[in-house]
Amino acid sequence: MDKSTAGGLIIAFVLILCGILIGSSIIIFIDLPSVILVIGCSICSIFIGFPGDEVFGAMKAVRKAFQVTQYDYQGTVELLSKLSNRARRDGLLSLEEAADESDNDFLARGLRMMADGHDPSAIEGVLFDELGKIEERHKVNIDIFDGVGQYAPAMGMIGTLIGLVQMLQKMDDPSAIGPAMAVALLTTFYGAVIANVVGIPLANKLKKKSQEEIAFKELIAQGLISILGGENPRFMVDRLNATLSPERRYEEAA
Repeated sequence: MDKSTAGGLIIAFVLILCGILIGSSIIIFIDLPSVILVIGCSICSIFIGFPGDEVFGAMKAVRKAFQVTQYDYQGTVELLSKLSNRARRDGLLSLEEAADESDNDFLARGLRMMADGHDPSAIEGVLFDELGKIEERHKVNIDIFDGVGQYAPAMGMIGTLIGLVQMLQKMDDPSAIGPAMAVALLTTFYGAVIANVVGIPLANKLKKKSQEEIAFKELIAQGLISILGGENPRFMVDRLNATLSPERRYEEAA
């Protein structure tokens, strides 16, 4: 589990709760109509703005924000270097065995296409088309959670306006103005919390994880294209290392 995501959410809500309890009772911050209005209308706005299957897909994708995915850059560059040497020595057909042994679907597909003798430009097109589609799917999920960050505060403001209108109807009773104003402000509070603790942070986390996945698969794609072009394995390693931070680079044994 990604401790930064889970820990950040838990600590944020605990700190908000502490801030409430230090000065008042939690009871006065609970208002069911406000919760229904902010959460319900925010969800409805998301369904209005996006197809239903994309919304449900984003709900499933939120699990990625809580998962840790380790990308072995050094091991992958080393593997690509070995595959390059094998291809130069035994031909591209020898890569089919490596495809069967690989637990990386993206790498395995690329190797099988190479072993099947497809045109290099066609293989390159397929690999980068797949990366583009992955990025598009990720962007939809990110946009939906960004939408939560936009809609929740707006729905909170709508709830506040409704509360203020209702409060103004009770101006003849001064004792009712204070409680009514408090309830009106709660919707803004709920909207701000949902947007800034849940919606926007999760969108940012999914964006970061998407960038990491795309960067790793781009590394694989570039390596496969180098193998197809018959590039010298040492030069390929140097070129791939140039795209990586120093701690992720593969250093060949002397």
